[in-house]
Amino acid sequence: MSDAQSPPDANLPTSTPDSTSDSTPASTPKSAASAVNSFGQRSASDPRSVRAINIGPPSIAPMHADGGWQDRRWYDAPRNDPQWPEVHTYTDAISYDPGDSVAFHSSTHAAHWTLEIVLDGLKPQTVFRAEALPGQFHPVPAEAYSNGCGWPESLRWAVPADARSGFYKVVSTCLRPDGGRYVQHHFFVVRPTARTQTAKLLMILPTSTWMAYNDWGGASSYIGIAGKDGNQATPVLSLLRPWTRGMVWLPEGAPRICAEPVPDPLTAPRYLPKDWAWSHGFGYFYAASGWAQYDRHFVIWAEREGIAFDMITQTDLHYRPEILDRYRAVVIVGHDEYWSHDMRTRIERFVSDGGKLARFGGNFLWQVRLEDDGRRQVCYKGRAHAEDPVRGTDQAHLLTSAWESRAVNWPGATTVGVNGLQGIYASWGGFAPRGSKGFTVYRADHWVFDGTQLGYGDIFGAEANIFSYEVDGLDYTFRHGLPYPTGEDGAPASVTILAMTPAMKAESMFAEEGYRYYLGENDLRGAAVSLYGDQSPESLDKARYGSGMLVHMPRGKGEVITAGTCEWVMGLKRNEFFTTQITRNVLDRFTAES
Repeated sequence: MSDAQSPPDANLPTSTPDSTSDSTPASTPKSAASAVNSFGQRSASDPRSVRAINIGPPSIAPMHADGGWQDRRWYDAPRNDPQWPEVHTYTDAISYDPGDSVAFHSSTHAAHWTLEIVLDGLKPQTVFRAEALPGQFHPVPAEAYSNGCGWPESLRWAVPADARSGFYKVVSTCLRPDGGRYVQHHFFVVRPTARTQTAKLLMILPTSTWMAYNDWGGASSYIGIAGKDGNQATPVLSLLRPWTRGMVWLPEGAPRICAEPVPDPLTAPRYLPKDWAWSHGFGYFYAASGWAQYDRHFVIWAEREGIAFDMITQTDLHYRPEILDRYRAVVIVGHDEYWSHDMRTRIERFVSDGGKLARFGGNFLWQVRLEDDGRRQVCYKGRAHAEDPVRGTDQAHLLTSAWESRAVNWPGATTVGVNGLQGIYASWGGFAPRGSKGFTVYRADHWVFDGTQLGYGDIFGAEANIFSYEVDGLDYTFRHGLPYPTGEDGAPASVTILAMTPAMKAESMFAEEGYRYYLGENDLRGAAVSLYGDQSPESLDKARYGSGMLVHMPRGKGEVITAGTCEWVMGLKRNEFFTTQITRNVLDRFTAES
């Protein structure tokens, strides 16, 4: 999605009701550096004893007939009202080893605030809590989205030497004059070491995609206040800032991008996540990426099923690839759109040497560069050919464009078995909202379908809406009723297409009077330029349609299974039999002893 942003109306709501932390108290030692209550003892001043509500003072603004979220795209930023305090926190890194020190950087107008660290998952566990921390306000720099906030350290915490690898949610809160409190969520990941490793399976969080969608402070890779006119996305994003509201925590029932329910006949499509985010003060792209919307669902399912795993971020894959050497298999889920050159070469080496890659996610599309030890991410996307500093140099292979673009020419299928530009959109908005929302089976005799009794032509996952939003596929042809890769898109001949469903790159154009389209043909035109070099009618026709696929690909001594859809995790959350059985088959085989 490449449309630019206009600065938001100053009167738009920027906060919304929130619930208390979903943590389970656990015993923790007191810190000499800060006031920490014993878990299990609650004082009258404990913020969790008052109503928790993120909502600002009332205001009123005009509504125009041609107004709406499509022309008032918003970004997450502090209110900066001393009378209505908020608290915003970030950490000095995205991941840490046990024994490392985590530095927190916070800003608030409140006199005091509280910080809680929760190991998130099936049974969230509070591991640290500091109360009555002295509040200090620090302004947000003009280009915090690119350069970071630069706030001073507010608190430091040592990760216990025996800390479990996982996702640690950071909950910052402060009281407000009306008796409510403001709640903000951040996170960090604790990496496994040789001493703390617990499993043969390693989960890699697609944090470069999270980075691309984080617009806190003014801009993301999609919308923003960058550029000379103050209405462009930014090609440079900083890790040293908070996360957009909705990426770390969401209330149960927050709408997903998938068209739920299916639209009535003859009606124009709706984009319910945008309507909901506009109404409730969440990020413009809260539904597109992040822990809360995708990865957390896999973690909860896996823990409930007794599947052991450790966890790292993509930043760790880029800078610490030796972690992979201790594992038999890697799993990636959800929205998996952005990778660096080093990430790809290192996962390919892992698989070629005998490792197994299970990718239950979609949208393998853009190359990024990580800089400053991962604190900065660079991706020029459609502007790369004109603006990326590496163009025309000996580093041109690092151009931050689409992997399949003629300038980069490294199709994702060589790594994960599918290509991003051969798939894209399905089952939402104007993109086949009445599609099956599941996969059609073609090679039912493959081992991934063991124990399912699925047969040729059967559809699985539709009841859970697993085929949706952004999907990955291949250029293919049918022979004797079975699909085969043509190889014209760079796909290896070794890829086997197990199941697939149609996708598209342009919204169907409905004839409703006055209907406003979200993307129209914007992304179709970008795909045509990347793939074929122009926007001629012939190129548009070739690029218009795609597919999402479940594929198997051997590579060297290892192998890859990719289910190229963002919403596969919904089959796990909703306990859809076939999706869960296939996932189990893959993970059991990939982690089994040789």
